[in-house]
Amino acid sequence: MTLHKPRLSDPRRLAGLILVVVAVFVVAVAGTLVAKSRTARVEATGGATSSADLRIKEVELEEVSGGVRWRLRAEQALVFEPEGRTALKKIAVDVFERERSWTMVGEEGDLFHQTGNVEIRRNVVLTSSDGFRLETSVLQWQGAERRLWTDAPVRLSRDGAVVSGTALDVRMRNDTTTVAGRVRATFTGTPTR
Repeated sequence: MTLHKPRLSDPRRLAGLILVVVAVFVVAVAGTLVAKSRTARVEATGGATSSADLRIKEVELEEVSGGVRWRLRAEQALVFEPEGRTALKKIAVDVFERERSWTMVGEEGDLFHQTGNVEIRRNVVLTSSDGFRLETSVLQWQGAERRLWTDAPVRLSRDGAVVSGTALDVRMRNDTTTVAGRVRATFTGTPTR
């Protein structure tokens, strides 16, 4: 009797893994801001460099939740209370699961306090220890809709398979992943099992 082991190429598996990474990222950012705003080294927000209500340098937070260990690092967090937004600079999130680990990096991003939505911009790269890689310039998470998406060009790769398109839409509720626009797929080498 052979057991079917779901692969990352399965859209449901991919959608679930992306959901875990994004959800952990949202929790990490929110936790970081709460924890660091009470204990962090804080600079005055003089109007010359930023209109932020609070500026936190060298943010780093590590936690274990739901059997997943994660670590968030950011060079800087700027809290804009009237806008209900926190801007992050030089973001890196590491997620460690039993079977694999994930790393997501981006140059900047925003966390929207009321909705918990997140947008990461500029050189966004998500990689996993099993060889999966996602590259784009903007990646957005809408928590209420459980949607991860971008209207920017996207490139997904793993084990010699490369799929690129002009947009990505992952709907967790429906377990659907769509690469849209002008899509190109290239498969080289032999798949590993």
